[in-house]
Amino acid sequence: MSQKLPNMLESTIEKIRNMVDVNSVVGEAIQTPDGVTIIPVSRVSVGFGGGGSDLNGGKPDTDGGFGGGVGGGVKVTPICFLVIKDGNVRLMSIPEPASSTADRIVEMMPDTLEKLSAYLEGKNAQKGKAD
Repeated sequence: MSQKLPNMLESTIEKIRNMVDVNSVVGEAIQTPDGVTIIPVSRVSVGFGGGGSDLNGGKPDTDGGFGGGVGGGVKVTPICFLVIKDGNVRLMSIPEPASSTADRIVEMMPDTLEKLSAYLEGKNAQKGKAD
């Protein structure tokens, strides 16, 4: 088999390696004016594949050409922040977005209950003034 496919794969892997380094997973620390340090943390997913064939019709002495291709991709998803203040470290998670209607309802529930509670308290306060 031609050396072209392994060379293509090595080139793709090298390009992915150049795109994704340790700073893609644990980002550079960010200092705020009030002394808080924030460190972003991400999940990195990498995928690649390739294939090819010598197009010489099975004849080893002929140069019939080579056909092939390689592709790859990288996905970086932020998952949390480490917040450091006065020697204390706190992890602040970033929730994944709702992927279904049920997930969205569950996600909205605390805010809805808070608004409902505030509304009812307002109604009770107005009723108390009327009495």
